[in-house]
Amino acid sequence: MTITIAKLGHEVGAEITGLTPDRLLSDESVPALVMTALEDHGVLVFRDLHLDPDTQVAFCRKLGAVDTSPGHHPVEGIYRVSLDTTKNSSAGYLRATFDWHIDGCTPEDDAYPQMATMLTAKAVASSGGETEFASTYKAYENLGAQEKLALAPLRVVHSLEASQRLVTPDPTPEQLAAWRKRPIKEHPLIWTHKSGRRSLVLGASTDHVVGMVPDRSRALLDGLLARCTAPDRVYTHEWSVGDTVIWDNRGVIHRAAPYPSDSPREMLRTTVLGEEPIR
Repeated sequence: MTITIAKLGHEVGAEITGLTPDRLLSDESVPALVMTALEDHGVLVFRDLHLDPDTQVAFCRKLGAVDTSPGHHPVEGIYRVSLDTTKNSSAGYLRATFDWHIDGCTPEDDAYPQMATMLTAKAVASSGGETEFASTYKAYENLGAQEKLALAPLRVVHSLEASQRLVTPDPTPEQLAAWRKRPIKEHPLIWTHKSGRRSLVLGASTDHVVGMVPDRSRALLDGLLARCTAPDRVYTHEWSVGDTVIWDNRGVIHRAAPYPSDSPREMLRTTVLGEEPIR
């Protein structure tokens, strides 16, 4: 069967057809095809693929090293995304995924941000739960020449606390202490990639611009995020059971549309580790 790639939006997203779970592993041309398509489109959608966890991890290993941290799932390399605390004891932190973010801006160690993330839908929400994507490569490209010059030297402090306060604005002392155990990171606002492309480092983890007064700092970061995520620049994926989506975490921000805490929604996530720092 011929593999086809069709754009889904003006700035981000494409659908791939012609692949099966078996072909993902048996066709040696597929990993390079996927990596090229990710570079071109940022987000790739495989509808009705019904990828099993072992095959998902095995394919992601063809793209790079996989995160094997404990993930509330019996298959190593799978992280179970669910607000059900019987399925994921860290479910409370997942509410922060309702805000725009890049994965890996505030790691517990010196790990680089993830290269790519793959999600497969095992159960979907009856309302909400869509995943939205916006290109931070395009956000940079859409800046004017003078803006690029003005933003080039800026550095931004990122923290887990900044993202968690958006969903829990009045934390308990215990919550605050837990958040502050995660290291604070400082990154350039503009990420210059090994490929030569540039992107903006935006999202919920941004606390403040170094050396800028708080009000101006917040207005700048929020304004850039609003422009990056304007409706005509966003691809929204409405999940069906069996869908798989993979995105380039280095140049795409994402968020989940809110859904009830008692929702059956369950996504299986595999993370391909990053190979470059934000610099």
